[in-house]
Amino acid sequence: MNASAPSFTQSTWLVAEREVGAKLRSKAYLISTGLLFVLALVGVLWGGFSTQSDNRTAVAVTSETAVAVAGNPALKATEVADAAAARALVQDGTVAAALLPGGGAPFGYTVLAKDSAPNALLQTLSLTPQVELLDPSGTNPALRYLVALGFGIIFFMAALTFGSTIAQSVVEEKQTRVVELLISAVPVRALLAGKVIGNTILAMGQIIGLAAIAIVGLTVTGQSELLGGLGAPIAWFAVFFLFGFILLAALFAAAAAMVSRMEDIGSTTTPLTMLVMAPYVLVIFFNDNPLVMTIMSYVPFSAPVGMPVRIFLGDAQWWEPVLSLVIMLVTCAAAIWVGAKIYQNSLLRMGARVKLSEALAG
Repeated sequence: MNASAPSFTQSTWLVAEREVGAKLRSKAYLISTGLLFVLALVGVLWGGFSTQSDNRTAVAVTSETAVAVAGNPALKATEVADAAAARALVQDGTVAAALLPGGGAPFGYTVLAKDSAPNALLQTLSLTPQVELLDPSGTNPALRYLVALGFGIIFFMAALTFGSTIAQSVVEEKQTRVVELLISAVPVRALLAGKVIGNTILAMGQIIGLAAIAIVGLTVTGQSELLGGLGAPIAWFAVFFLFGFILLAALFAAAAAMVSRMEDIGSTTTPLTMLVMAPYVLVIFFNDNPLVMTIMSYVPFSAPVGMPVRIFLGDAQWWEPVLSLVIMLVTCAAAIWVGAKIYQNSLLRMGARVKLSEALAG
């Protein structure tokens, strides 16, 4: 080898820089990424401000009845001078009801409403038995669904977008014979490694950007409690996504190397597309199923979604994400080895689709 020839590491980084630079020079990529960030920010802000809207039931009270509704988060009490003033507020619709002194035992109050008494006020005045909750920290089902759906969508969109980009890049280089020039300058495995690393950098850039938007949006809308609960899940999602994407990227590149025309990409990448879609579909229908979510958190292709959701729900023990990550790393190493073998054996073979058995045999 010529003394001036770049090393494997240098060759890999040159290819990675080429992949990143090509994307950053693409107006379509920059515009789509910008729109993604804007939509994410709007979604977080809209969700935050909508939950802060005052949905309390307006009730007029007097000095004698104010104590009956004090501290109830479902009621917005407006204290008035007397019963006549309260009646006027009910009549003009300013309040939904008024709580006035008087009436029979055991309350000594009278509820005044225009056409029907609000349930929130009646429930406040009703007698209820003592309630003991076995799971007082249980997560709101709607919030659980939104968090699971959010992780699922982000994983699905990022993995599929950049996985498809790698596949198209590989086939385009084969179709135009550019690959022959590339491998004359850099080793085949360095070409694969550079493509995977370059697109991983781009994908992680989007993930970090979305995480920053979520943090800013939740902070601006005053949802500090939710932000605190999402801190660890977001961090683990980024770690699992990093290695999960490397795994998928190597397989997408290998699958694309087996064909020579853009029209044939789908025939080899469809199984990988289904693997990327699986976590998204599963969290939609089974986010409330502990068994399914536990299985998802240990399967490498779905762990980037399943494990962060379980961490958010408090269902995962401290050692579970560590064990899942170890499984992910082992699977990632195996996928890279298999993908590199297929890529190296198929890259220069033109014409008909290369069979998987032939690609593995060499």
